[in-house]
Amino acid sequence: MAETISSFLTKDHRACDEVFAQMENEVASENWANANKKFEEFRGDLEHHFNMEEQVMFPAFEQQTGMMGGPTAMMRMEHEQMRNVVEQMKKDLDEKNKNHFFGLSESLMMIIQQHNMKEEQMLYAMADNHLGASSAQVVQKMKELER
Repeated sequence: MAETISSFLTKDHRACDEVFAQMENEVASENWANANKKFEEFRGDLEHHFNMEEQVMFPAFEQQTGMMGGPTAMMRMEHEQMRNVVEQMKKDLDEKNKNHFFGLSESLMMIIQQHNMKEEQMLYAMADNHLGASSAQVVQKMKELER
């Protein structure tokens, strides 16, 4: 059976979560060189995930449903919010400000968890439903998107 949008993007959420946890462990240990490496890996993975949604899946969903200001608009807004927090976290890493970093990372994790739940429980299923047979092509295009 072909991979669904839901299974593919949910799996990618888990992969991002794993790198996020590794980054937090490095910061907790004050291993700043590794923390920076893990941060860059996390930021790259997160941005790639957002790009797969914003450049491939959201437009396909919007074209199919005609919903331009609906769930995808909200998800884009939340992506922007997360990007802003991630940039603030980078400043804390550069300044080795562990306490402020963890305040931000806790906020980011809450935003990510709520965001992922909305996508996984609603949007992805809606996309698979509305896109039907073409959802496999959407997954393929997301897999082909440059990192």
